[in-house]
Amino acid sequence: MDKLDYKKVFKDLYLPKQKPVIVDIPSMNFVMIEGSGDPNGTLFAQATAALYSLSYAVKMSYKNHTVPDGYYDYVVFPLEGVWDLLDRALPPTVKSNYKYTLMIRQPDFLTESLFKHFLSEVKKKKPNPLLDKLSFSSFEEGRCCQMLHVGSYDDEPASFAHMEAFCTEQEYKRLSRKHREIYLSDPRRVVPEKRRTVLRFQVK
Repeated sequence: MDKLDYKKVFKDLYLPKQKPVIVDIPSMNFVMIEGSGDPNGTLFAQATAALYSLSYAVKMSYKNHTVPDGYYDYVVFPLEGVWDLLDRALPPTVKSNYKYTLMIRQPDFLTESLFKHFLSEVKKKKPNPLLDKLSFSSFEEGRCCQMLHVGSYDDEPASFAHMEAFCTEQEYKRLSRKHREIYLSDPRRVVPEKRRTVLRFQVK
């Protein structure tokens, strides 16, 4: 069986064009962690590391003595984040005011009991103080506006303004100031002006 590659199988969700579109996002399973503060800080890095440690433990579980029921080979999904502000009176440029839920989508065969098993194993092999904050749950966004943003994270407001103008033209209304970012580029390896990020917010 071919490896499931999200960039091919779920192209409409992970590889949109650089122009806004309206999409319906189905329910999906994620490993998640909540946090707040500057994303350039230590806690954010630890949270990201915890998510990836668990996700790769699931991915590599075919090497275990007991392979999970329904296992299939796949490409690990990208890191995603749902972003909001702690204090809406402050401007969005104050990064210490950020509130976020980071997550990585998981394969269909992962269950709550398997999640707990893998979490226990990861704690033994790769200790991380934030592993205890991980949770496994389904998440459904429903109808959204999304587009691909190419460039620095600091330049995202221009893309969001473009998305909101498109929604107004199409008679859609943004539901809240929260938004989702899907990171298709590794910021450690890709220069800011070439980073590719899917931007998305809920509409009605």
